[in-house]
Amino acid sequence: MPELWITVTLLAAAFQTVRFMLQKVLATATLSPAGATFSRFVYSAPFIALLLLGYMSATEASLPALDARFWAFGLLGGTTQILATVCVVMLFKERNFAVGITFKKTEVIQTVLVGVLLLGDLVSLGGLAAIALGLVGLLLLSGGKEATGFHLSDLRNRAAGLGIASGILFAFSAVSYRGASLTLATDDPLLRAGVTLMAVVVMQTAIMAVWLWLRERGEMTAVWRARRVAIWIGLTSMGGSLCWFIAFTLQNAAYVKALGQVELILSVVASTLFFREKITLREAAGIAVLVVSILLLILVI
Repeated sequence: MPELWITVTLLAAAFQTVRFMLQKVLATATLSPAGATFSRFVYSAPFIALLLLGYMSATEASLPALDARFWAFGLLGGTTQILATVCVVMLFKERNFAVGITFKKTEVIQTVLVGVLLLGDLVSLGGLAAIALGLVGLLLLSGGKEATGFHLSDLRNRAAGLGIASGILFAFSAVSYRGASLTLATDDPLLRAGVTLMAVVVMQTAIMAVWLWLRERGEMTAVWRARRVAIWIGLTSMGGSLCWFIAFTLQNAAYVKALGQVELILSVVASTLFFREKITLREAAGIAVLVVSILLLILVI
């Protein structure tokens, strides 16, 4: 079903851009990075559960067996996604919205490498060329606002570290989710995606609740007080995650993440129109080089 995976990937990118915009608002004005991350999971879980139960009832589907490999892949994906999301929310406080998202989107490059590591997916010489070009874009983005040229030492700054870390972690998350969904004995991609997403979100909510209770107890109350905005994070998170999971069940994670780079365009629009942020010439060049590397990756992967 090639048309379906393309459609849901484009929808996922749109949902995700809106969610990160909302998280940026909460993280900079109301919640800590961990609190903004927790709000995503806790407010999306009820909607995901209702959607899954409704779908299973309408189709008379039964719950597929969940073996040890499913839970292992799910736990790895869920944990790395939590850490990656925290990195992105912290990154929003370091650099503007569009550049933050661009750093995060280096995950498309890492996903190819992680796919080889976890699932044995190989890349062509053209794919390696796209990866190298993407690294040039990353170097352009890694310097400060007033930086000229680029050097490997630029990668030592906090913004670059958070961006690179989020990309690697999101890559592990994407490949792990694909691995988890493929362990389910069903040919229904919607059921595979829904069951995997529900299991992962439950684990993520529990992990984040324990963390906040132990380390940032007051943040639990803050998340509840921010519910009027946070509930929309939950809804957009559910829509985006469900679309990503459906795409992962239908197609190689690297293909999905490559197409998902359309989010770059949406993030630039959000940065300039909603947050009134300016993008420097260096940052624009970095974004442009990364976009070219992404397009090359789409062509050769």
